[in-house]
Amino acid sequence: MSQTPRIRQKKRAFPRILGRERAFLADTLRAETTGGLLLLVAAVVALIWANSPWQDTYHHLRETHLGPLTVEGWASDGALTLFFYLAGVELKRELVVGTLSKLSEAVVPVVAAFAGMVLPAIIYVVVNLTADGGKPHGWAVPTATDIAFALAVLAIVGSSLPSALRAFLLTLAVVDDFGAILVIAVFFSHGFHLLSLLAAVALIAAWFVLQRFRIRTPFLYVPIAIGAWWFMHESGIHATIAGVALGFVTRVVADPGEEHAPAERIEHRLRPWSAGLAVPLFALFAAGVTLSGSAVRELLTDPVAIGIVAGLLVGKAIGVFGGSWLTARFTRAELNSDLAWRDVAAVSVLAGIGFTVALLIAQLAFASDADQVERAKAAVLIASVLAALIAAVLLARRNREYAD
Repeated sequence: MSQTPRIRQKKRAFPRILGRERAFLADTLRAETTGGLLLLVAAVVALIWANSPWQDTYHHLRETHLGPLTVEGWASDGALTLFFYLAGVELKRELVVGTLSKLSEAVVPVVAAFAGMVLPAIIYVVVNLTADGGKPHGWAVPTATDIAFALAVLAIVGSSLPSALRAFLLTLAVVDDFGAILVIAVFFSHGFHLLSLLAAVALIAAWFVLQRFRIRTPFLYVPIAIGAWWFMHESGIHATIAGVALGFVTRVVADPGEEHAPAERIEHRLRPWSAGLAVPLFALFAAGVTLSGSAVRELLTDPVAIGIVAGLLVGKAIGVFGGSWLTARFTRAELNSDLAWRDVAAVSVLAGIGFTVALLIAQLAFASDADQVERAKAAVLIASVLAALIAAVLLARRNREYAD
């Protein structure tokens, strides 16, 4: 008896996004694009304010104490917790029902993200080990990609680019965010307090139990979230990790007959606050770097600044593209037929925008040296602007080709 030959399906490095996941992706891109533009506006305002005749008022406001934290501390430890909560939800969704749930589809962006973190760190360390006055412990600064900023650039200049490329950038950024979260949790914890950590873990477990029993009362979730954040902060682990943990224990799959999963409902309500307030507020108080003539000259010889710029501009581009190409080459996965490797190369340059999380890590890595924090932040800003401009030119050229 003859058998019908089985048609072998080829693996795709960047699969098409269909159905409900495609709709979710579109909603996320729209929100993050708006947030990216607000982030850019906040950063520009901070730079102008910090270099204006009123710069003293800027620094005074940033260092003003409101309860247990300064205004800058509330922006970085408080407001960014909301951003990291949504990052945790996104990562869990990708792992459970998204592209990361399928090994054949997840391997390329995961390896690309990993290579895009490792190579910038190596470049930074090499620069700082071979130069006088180098500070190798700042290796983590150039490892992070700013998803909101990157998606804003992609949306502005890449309206005709295939959705598969946007999906790749989003997945890459989610994995990148997870790597940055691990870096912050492992390398930038201080003064560890076990009882506070246990209290935070107990509250996160309580959140999980409420999710497990399908309880939707906001009056229970809000105090648990605030308590988990506070005890995580008091434990010595960066407070934003509480947001990530709460995101991980939020249910992302809807029950039969349930229109939306809790993660989708909560995200729908919180994302505008994250994109429109939390992240721009952090940028406003983190990006205010004084750029005097002497400060700019110091950047040209500062190994930390050189390592950050080289890591973000060169390391990210080579790491992301090289990781993608090598993985597709050796796993026999094929590029989506809608894309060309030149598209991936342009997005790899875009990954060099290391704004929000890179600024946060710079604050943590050089916390004891205020001047070095300023130079590191300036380097992040310079590298991010250059990466955005170069990527915009490359993407605009590809966009014209797709539009024709």
